[in-house]
Amino acid sequence: MKILGKLLQSRSLFGSLTILILWYVLHLAIGSKIIPSPFETIVTFLHLMTGPLLLHILTSVLRITAAIVFSMGIGIPLGLWMGLSKRADSFLSPIAYILYPIPKVAFLPLFMVLFGLGDSSKIILIISIIVFQIILAVRDGVKEIPQEYFYSVATLGLNRRQIYSNLVFPAVLPKIMSALRVSIGVSIATLFFSENYATTYGIGYFIMNCWVMVDYVEMFAGILAMSLMGTFIFKAVDWAERRFCPWIRKDSAVA
Repeated sequence: MKILGKLLQSRSLFGSLTILILWYVLHLAIGSKIIPSPFETIVTFLHLMTGPLLLHILTSVLRITAAIVFSMGIGIPLGLWMGLSKRADSFLSPIAYILYPIPKVAFLPLFMVLFGLGDSSKIILIISIIVFQIILAVRDGVKEIPQEYFYSVATLGLNRRQIYSNLVFPAVLPKIMSALRVSIGVSIATLFFSENYATTYGIGYFIMNCWVMVDYVEMFAGILAMSLMGTFIFKAVDWAERRFCPWIRKDSAVA
């Protein structure tokens, strides 16, 4: 009983069990092959992981990862510049405010014409979503630093590099992690949409192809794979936050 109690205290396990129970209840209530049982889906998922499904997952993960890396490479410098320079902020913020609310999937046909039908257009589409989150998060993080802190480090004789490494970056890193969490869900949904066009690999393509073939068990196995992929990315962000933002203390660790 003690072991069971400890397992139930795990947030991830508790959430997974809750979803599986609700899934099974829905399967019984619908009584149709449209919603297969969780057990059948998990068995099919494990079987497919030794075949084509793993390649679809890896393709999608690489696209998401590349988009995150490029977005950080673009968004962090721009956000720092806007946060530290009123002139840059007054010029770039209106542009960001106009472009940020636009549904980026509307640009997919344009990206496919400009950058081809391969991975590039899909990665750039995801970048167009994530980069604005990072830019604005970094800018706001810099602006939230009290001016007195800059005066204090100036009196210590720190150079520009030391000011960035000891004051600015520690202040904006938690903002970046929060921005990534907010944008990941939207990015995965956008990736699912983009992988239905001019591609034969990707978890989005796999799910829709199974739907067309009326194979609902494999379709739900693909949905399960997408959920696990998103969970993996979220866990990676949590790990990065613990690794690079050790001064942040959580009330309780996520299991």
